[in-house]
Amino acid sequence: MSENLTITAPENLPKTRLDKFLADSFPDYSRNQFIHLIEAGAVQIVGQENLSLSPDDKVISGATYTIIPPEPTEPDPEPENIPLDIIYEDNDLLVVNKPAGLVVHPGAGNWTGTLVNALLYHCGDSLSGINGVKRPGIVHRIDKDTSGLLVVAKNDRAHVGLAKQFEVHSIQRIYDAFVWGLTPESGRIEGNIGRSSVNRQKMTIVKVGGKPAVTHFERINAYGILASHIKCHLETGRTHQIRVHMTSIKHPLIGDELYGSAPKTAPENIRFFPRQALHAGLLGFIHPITQKQMLFEAPIPEDLKQLKSDLEKI
Repeated sequence: MSENLTITAPENLPKTRLDKFLADSFPDYSRNQFIHLIEAGAVQIVGQENLSLSPDDKVISGATYTIIPPEPTEPDPEPENIPLDIIYEDNDLLVVNKPAGLVVHPGAGNWTGTLVNALLYHCGDSLSGINGVKRPGIVHRIDKDTSGLLVVAKNDRAHVGLAKQFEVHSIQRIYDAFVWGLTPESGRIEGNIGRSSVNRQKMTIVKVGGKPAVTHFERINAYGILASHIKCHLETGRTHQIRVHMTSIKHPLIGDELYGSAPKTAPENIRFFPRQALHAGLLGFIHPITQKQMLFEAPIPEDLKQLKSDLEKI
């Protein structure tokens, strides 16, 4: 939030929590954002500026509330001059074609050299802040060794608008994948995905708990019975979803050592492909500010083109 807001509560307003009242009054911002602002002292009642407010306080009928967001603080990640393939950019968001090998967000073992570090450098002062922090709004992620398209918010309004679309699964996402074996011509895979109790690095289909996940796939090409090129359409976006779902039907991704193994009969240049053969090639959404339909495509990168060429020679 980069602007001051003012709202006067109606007379005879039924008992309503302050955080809910503000979120209902300003739908461009989330309730969690207002909780954060109230707790930070950024919400005040005109004429009672010294009064400390809480998110669960009841709104006072006829009172005028002001929201004065604090200046964004500097983020922990440092800007780094890392080249980026920017497909689209405006004042509110950008779409980037992430290369394989680039981690999206800083974390244990990857505190530097990430997409976030690169975006901080690229965007500079064009970031108005997400929840009061100068950082890009990462609405969704793709794995380090997956390539392809990501949309990133540059301000709170864009972040909330995009997050809502991901929440209701209205984002269009299609992936190219090269998998072992001859798949059916098309199919639908459904199964809740949760953390494996055996290997905490892996996700798995679980009978109890987890998050609902649905993947549709269509075979684009077959390379004998050794491998297939498929397009995967995601209804949901769970961690490792395509990798887990394709493994569950005995067609793990080529190069995915975590979830599958290569046939011993495969040629070495294919058997030892150095990453999971997965690319987020199409991304569609409604622009959260202009409400225009946005659709972006990124062709498979050179390493997958080479893999495709090697498979065609079999």
